Amino acid sequence: MSVGILSAIHGPADVHALDAAELPALCGEIRTTLVRYGHVHGGHIGSNLGMVEATVALHRVFDSPRDRIVFDVSHQSYVHKMLTGRAAAYLDPAHHDSVTGFTNPAESAHDQFVLGHTGTSISLACGLAKSRDLTGGMDGGSGIRNVIAVIGDGSLSSAIAFEGLNNAAEQGGNLIIIVNDNEMSIAEDHGGMYGTLARLRATGGKGGPNLFMAFGLDYRYVEAGNDVFALIEAFEQVKDTDHPVVVHIHTRKGLGLPPAKESAEARDSGIPVEGDAAVAAEDSMVFEGRHEANHWQDPDSTTGRPLGARKHYGSMAMAALEPRFATEPGLVVISPATPGSNGITRAFRERAGRHYVDTGIAEEHAVAFASGIARAGGRPVLATSATFFQRTFDQLQQELSLNGTPVTLLDFGGGLSGADNTHSGAFDIAMFGNIPGLTCLAPTSGRAFLDMLAWSTSQSNTSPVVIRMPGDTILNRERSGDLPGDAQDVTDMGSADDTCSNACSEKTTADGTATCPWSRYRTIRRGTTVAVLALGNTLPLGWRVVEALASDVRHPLDATLIDPQQFSTLDAATLTELTGRHRIVVTLEDGQLEGGWGDKVTAFYANAGLRDMRVLNFGAAKEFTDRVPLDALNERYGMTVGNITARIRSESRG
Repeated sequence: MSVGILSAIHGPADVHALDAAELPALCGEIRTTLVRYGHVHGGHIGSNLGMVEATVALHRVFDSPRDRIVFDVSHQSYVHKMLTGRAAAYLDPAHHDSVTGFTNPAESAHDQFVLGHTGTSISLACGLAKSRDLTGGMDGGSGIRNVIAVIGDGSLSSAIAFEGLNNAAEQGGNLIIIVNDNEMSIAEDHGGMYGTLARLRATGGKGGPNLFMAFGLDYRYVEAGNDVFALIEAFEQVKDTDHPVVVHIHTRKGLGLPPAKESAEARDSGIPVEGDAAVAAEDSMVFEGRHEANHWQDPDSTTGRPLGARKHYGSMAMAALEPRFATEPGLVVISPATPGSNGITRAFRERAGRHYVDTGIAEEHAVAFASGIARAGGRPVLATSATFFQRTFDQLQQELSLNGTPVTLLDFGGGLSGADNTHSGAFDIAMFGNIPGLTCLAPTSGRAFLDMLAWSTSQSNTSPVVIRMPGDTILNRERSGDLPGDAQDVTDMGSADDTCSNACSEKTTADGTATCPWSRYRTIRRGTTVAVLALGNTLPLGWRVVEALASDVRHPLDATLIDPQQFSTLDAATLTELTGRHRIVVTLEDGQLEGGWGDKVTAFYANAGLRDMRVLNFGAAKEFTDRVPLDALNERYGMTVGNITARIRSESRG
């Protein structure tokens, strides 16, 4: 198909100038472009395919940026970007990486906010509208006319979305809320309100109860959410409204991808249902419509690659937990709407039955819900991304840690990565590690991870635990077979009487309560002068640093290598013992240094008056990074063997 119309679109004015008869052809070109882009680049293709006609209609009716459009999550803003001067980023593979996967004001005046998390569009739109109404209104000097929030039905499960609806109804004035109902969250939608949406769809918007009208909002329904002319008519009816109104549109996610197949057919086709192969098979099924796989599409070039760490270790965790369901009724796996990305396969969910709960995109609820399960004697395991746990900070501190409930949190995607600036996992150590009463474990192998999971979900554990899932650096070393420091090869700096094995043995305090088996650091290699403490994912880097120091022919250094295993407390005994044979301590962490773990090691020696012990901290700066390749970040932060060894040698000569 020709892309002649789309390539000539340089802004909304060009959409306004098109003959109405050309709009279906424009939608067709956009859809073809999205499918091709997905094969080459990957991305949030399914949600964008469902929003093609709605986005064209928005830019046909409204006048961005004078009319302000706020896309919730903004993962469905690809079409918006095409129509606001960035079509080349999707048409030309040479420019595919020139835009982010989310809205960003640094790219265009048509983007209102940097958005990658969910549920906030209505609140942000309320703020834009409030400022407009305070500074001259739609016809005054505010420079803002219509304010439009575009939110998906999956995002409505976020508490903040309801807070925004509540505020919008009382605030009044011009505010248009477009609810894109494609009958999906990331996976299936979960929650009582989705029955309400289904009744509205079934009755053409006339059935009840109507949750939007219950808030006091005006309401319109458009069944033909992929009919550009029906949408134009609906948007024209609410343009310049003097009160808040919800336009509920019914769309088909992934429209333009291959037709959907029933999951039973897929299972009957011989697809394996266990281990990495099962996860990879699910990833390969990208269909139109209500299919989880079309939420995120990997480029064709990644086909056949082994699973990354998130899905590998996630599926490993589920395989370890599943056999326990039959005898442990309180063992529950919880996912706030993102199961597939963390190796929680559809097949596992079906077998788990009531032992698996998808809370929808409601991370705050998920943490509080898990704490309730634990208080009643259950053992919940809550799995989500480091960047999404940030949304739950108050619940982590109050409902979880303050109450001391034995919930296990699986922290996926923590650490440095080439992610965009809304999905960075670089802040989790500083966040989790500074919450009182929360045990923070950092396994450095699959075996250590499973031991930690078994302990944290056992009746022996009586406190909340977060396990920072091993990353690709660990997985790559495990696959190569040369990861140092397997359990049986590791010794503690302390005496034999103080040693905890890696297999869930534990010590007790004077009052008989169990302590964490991983409270002590593990020494992988004993040396002198320099001690390298490599937390979690940095252990392979620490090993390479120690090897490089030892292999220097002219000035070899026989350094100590330590796996701290956790970042919630300091092992004062080991840190103190290091002073007898070492002058330099090096800390490595793949997270923000300021407020992180290494800072605490430095403070320990300073506060103990051990000023002869020099501490070198390596980690990330306090900054947001946007799609910077991991190798470039490591260079930026000095997280390379060459830089670290140079710093050590310089210090050792000083």
